[in-house]
Amino acid sequence: MAKFDQLAVLGKMKDTGMVPVFYHADAEVAKQVIAACYEGGVRVFEFTNRGDFAHEVFADVVRHVRQACPELAVGVGSVIDAPTAALYLQLGADFVVGPMFNAEISKVCNRRSVPYVPGCGTVTEVSAAQETGCQVCKVFPGDVLGPKFVKGLRAPMPWSKLMVTGGVEPTEENLTAWFRAGVFCVGMGSKLFPAAVISSGDWPAVTAKCAEALGYIRKARSL
Repeated sequence: MAKFDQLAVLGKMKDTGMVPVFYHADAEVAKQVIAACYEGGVRVFEFTNRGDFAHEVFADVVRHVRQACPELAVGVGSVIDAPTAALYLQLGADFVVGPMFNAEISKVCNRRSVPYVPGCGTVTEVSAAQETGCQVCKVFPGDVLGPKFVKGLRAPMPWSKLMVTGGVEPTEENLTAWFRAGVFCVGMGSKLFPAAVISSGDWPAVTAKCAEALGYIRKARSL
């Protein structure tokens, strides 16, 4: 079962403002990446459900993280159906993220007090997700919708907590644009984990990039 409940996970998302998004078929590589992120200040991490036997890798990673990174909430991403969500909840997922909204996933997660962050691309989708109890909705794909979508949506729906994924970069300019628009937090994958850095095992570079991005987020929030 989840280590952190819904309130705790949302608090970590709010405090840090960033959720790294990563997948690797080798559990040992995933553990190194997570440790590097944790050292850089990350406290919420999304392991995506991609590749064969991804759930087995996730189970191994979660066991390790609970000992090595005690304050880290680890969730699963790319979940599109309720049975998959239930599987990962049984393996210890602290939250569930999807590329789209599925009301059945919301039911499964609400029953266990686990956050479900569905991908939404319209105001209507965000509203529908909120009606089922989703406290945070994922603006996806962010590079298509842009910061103006976030700002426009929050004008009539200021209570909306939005996590944007896709098109987010660990640069001051990009992060400032998103947080000025009103995002609750951001999800970041390939831009945070360049293939060359991962293949070379340059974990200090991952730590430094995470710390740098979190610094930009703190600065953007203070403007």
